[in-house]
Amino acid sequence: MVDDEPNIRKTLSIALEAEGHRVSAVSNPKDALIEASGRYFDLALVDLRLGSESGIDLIGNLQAICPWIKCIVITAYASIDTAVEAMRRGAFDYLPKPFTNAQVSVLVGKVFEVKTLEQKVAALQERLKESVPEAVVESNSPAMQRSLAMARQVADSEATILIRGESGTGKTILAHAIHSWSGRCSKPFETLSCPSLSAELLESELFGHAKGSFTGALRDYPGRIAACEGGTLLLDEIGDLPLPIQAKLLRLLHDKAYERLGDLKTRKANVRIIAATNMDLESAIKTGRFREDLFYRLDVVEIVLPPLRERREDIIPLAESLLAFFARQNHRRILGFSENATEALRNYEWPGNVRELRNSIERSVLLCKDIRVGIHHLPLKLKPSGREPEAGDPVTMEELERTHIRRVLASSKSIEEACRILGMDSVTLWRKRKKYGL
Repeated sequence: MVDDEPNIRKTLSIALEAEGHRVSAVSNPKDALIEASGRYFDLALVDLRLGSESGIDLIGNLQAICPWIKCIVITAYASIDTAVEAMRRGAFDYLPKPFTNAQVSVLVGKVFEVKTLEQKVAALQERLKESVPEAVVESNSPAMQRSLAMARQVADSEATILIRGESGTGKTILAHAIHSWSGRCSKPFETLSCPSLSAELLESELFGHAKGSFTGALRDYPGRIAACEGGTLLLDEIGDLPLPIQAKLLRLLHDKAYERLGDLKTRKANVRIIAATNMDLESAIKTGRFREDLFYRLDVVEIVLPPLRERREDIIPLAESLLAFFARQNHRRILGFSENATEALRNYEWPGNVRELRNSIERSVLLCKDIRVGIHHLPLKLKPSGREPEAGDPVTMEELERTHIRRVLASSKSIEEACRILGMDSVTLWRKRKKYGL
């Protein structure tokens, strides 16, 4: 709350705190910006006349620091036109003087409803990007059922969770589910992929940065921790986190405190951390690539997702669920799989796990013009005639290379990751894929 009249600050503070809100009250724009740069705020009540200064300019400055903040301007009847101008420049609403506590309560409730809806929409958009139906967090496999039961049991706690499993087993989907089962479900869920950025950019993306802290930092950036305040942050492939950032993450987990890049101000965080990895972290600790103390901080609750080949009872139910999902999405009338297609799906090893199954079913739906997906609609690798070479089989070097590239592509999240694993540039990999029909 920013108002130069002490009585208004005191009255509003008492009224809002009585409803359970935490309030910071200041008298001028300078103090307001200092408060906003150090803490998370959902709402700012800003008087349009702050002595010799204007509250209109403060609105833009607050939103530059906190893009998620909602601003309500306080104005006298004589300056309603100014209030309308403030709303054109980003204010959420205005409160005319004199006002009652009931009017304030109604406006604050309105802000709460809008922010809750925004968070739900953001969560839905994130899930639509994933485009994976909920069947991924259901299972007939005893091993998977144990993992899901543990996830549900600890979801509503504040414990840090480490999800382990091969690439494509559904670690991100499970993290989403844990968030949705928790008391933080109405707050944001954010995912940060640790291998996707350089060390400096990763630190900036995670903790935020101050303007001018590095080349290209043209404005303050709050970072993912601030963006999901009150919610859940998933650190995907935590094993690839650079060592200097591991130390800072350890402090965040221990003290709930951090600093933005290029800014010495310590900030507090209210965020639940979930980490995911397909890496053998114990081996990484022995080779000095992962901190042992960070491992034990992350490993409060460990949930292991078995690979799809070890939960074969789930392959056909998952395939049928994905088939129905993609058929609806693509407006196709497909009733199921042929007997041969079902057998091929059941017998394949699925090195890319659920992600590879998902991609295979989506492809089949797009190619199928019948009411059932046949074996000829499935990728060549699933067909009996397309059996891959096993250890000891007499095969050519080309066949070995084709098999290895296919497996790496199936288990990688992106072409860039596949290139890194294979030791190829993207042009070479493109030529190989074209040559082998991958």
